[in-house]
Amino acid sequence: MFDNTHAHITTWTIAIILFAVAVFLRKTGNKKAATIVQMILRVFYLLIIATGVILFSKHSSYDPALYGIKFLFGLIVIAMMEMILVRLKLDKKTGMFWVILIISFIITFYIGAKLPLGWNWFA
Repeated sequence: MFDNTHAHITTWTIAIILFAVAVFLRKTGNKKAATIVQMILRVFYLLIIATGVILFSKHSSYDPALYGIKFLFGLIVIAMMEMILVRLKLDKKTGMFWVILIISFIITFYIGAKLPLGWNWFA
């Protein structure tokens, strides 16, 4: 099952969709639904980390430094997603967190696609 990245990609794709839904619900004032979606999203954070750790432990021998950097930026993406949702709930500014989220996601996606288990887009 973890000889490829299907489970990992599925979990972070669903998490991105849930994040967008939670932000939309929070912006439209539907606080109860936003809280429910955010709780489900937190479960997906754990699934992303679990599948990432499994992939990391199984395949990091290819390039340990690059896998480590991707793991670090992946955690930053998750942290920024959570910070944005928490700050939206508290009606605080989120601009810098959005910038960090987007930059971290681009770096994580690029490194993930470049690694041996990723796509061959950047070869």
